Amino acid sequence: MPATVESLTHLGMGRTDQGDFVPRVLPGEVIEVLDDGARVLTPSVSRVAAPCRHFKSCGGCAMQHATDDFVADWKLGIVQKALGAHGLSPDFLPLHTSPPQSRRRAKLAGKRTKKGAMVGFHARGSDTLIPVPDCQLLTPSLVALFPHLEALTVIAASRKAEIALTVTESAAGADIHIGTELPLTPELRIKLAAFAQGKPIARLTWMDEPVVTLHAPYQVFGGAKVTPPPGAFLQATTDGEAALLSAVQNAVGKASRVIDLFAGCGTFTLPLAQTAEVHGVEGEADMLDALDRGWRETQGLKKVTIEARDLFRRPLEPDEFRYIDAVVIDPPRAGAEAQVATLATSEVPVIAMVSCNPVTFARDAATLTQSGYRLNWVQVVDQFRWSAHVEVAAQFTRP
Repeated sequence: MPATVESLTHLGMGRTDQGDFVPRVLPGEVIEVLDDGARVLTPSVSRVAAPCRHFKSCGGCAMQHATDDFVADWKLGIVQKALGAHGLSPDFLPLHTSPPQSRRRAKLAGKRTKKGAMVGFHARGSDTLIPVPDCQLLTPSLVALFPHLEALTVIAASRKAEIALTVTESAAGADIHIGTELPLTPELRIKLAAFAQGKPIARLTWMDEPVVTLHAPYQVFGGAKVTPPPGAFLQATTDGEAALLSAVQNAVGKASRVIDLFAGCGTFTLPLAQTAEVHGVEGEADMLDALDRGWRETQGLKKVTIEARDLFRRPLEPDEFRYIDAVVIDPPRAGAEAQVATLATSEVPVIAMVSCNPVTFARDAATLTQSGYRLNWVQVVDQFRWSAHVEVAAQFTRP
């Protein structure tokens, strides 16, 4: 029986008038629900041909069947709905979307085959591995690395189990983290060292241990060269990072003393240090060490101090924000409920908040506004193109 798609969930699943949830359909479409998806009988005017030939089989993308304008409006609506649930309706700056072939970081899987190895993404809701040699999501340099990753899989994978390959593009070459069940033996160390020679690879990390470092896999933050520890958080695209940084700089304005909460390796700390003194607070000491080295080795930056601190269990208290002009806070997906609660009772004049979760962002935004802060504007950044993920930046001020 034909069904009509009434709306999309925040994960991009179509909700039909018969109560089914179907992937890769659009509102208004008449479809026939099948065991593995749907057959579209009446397509939406917003439906387009997917730009990637792997879209039907690969589970890496969810929204390539829709126009860019539709996806932008849908993602904007996700954030508006989350804020609306708390009675908030701020002004929105124009949404920013990262271009195709701009993802500099990927979590791939690899497995051995009879003829060698296969590297790619899993099919949607499946453990079936799909090779993606013409991926339109990743940067060309990451796609060009696939043959080398396949050769690495032959070395690092057992005959039965897949391995996880987290690959990050850096200015010095690829930074590769290998997750495998094989033990790291002296023989494997020799093989890995020989494998890396002459390839566009900066560092190989086996589980938690860096085993080959040919070059420091550095990123540039505000003119500072920073080498993140293996597996450290990094914004998905340089384009998206630049958009979020621009929003943060716009929010803090001419602040001369800034605290950066959940500072990581210095994505915001070091660019802000071009004009302000910054105190970076982060729970992972190795990330702070990378930030500190980057600052010390860079000329022309203002003073940067660091503090290793679990902001979930021991948030900064209101008195620790005295004499501070602005706070930047970029928590993980769970948000920063405890830290925002103490921040809400402070006298900090400006808060720049960055979030990868509209729901926890809206919750934390409500805490601040209920304590007297004004939510002036929100900037939605879509750096996870063709996915259901949304990034948000916002400015709060205390009148």
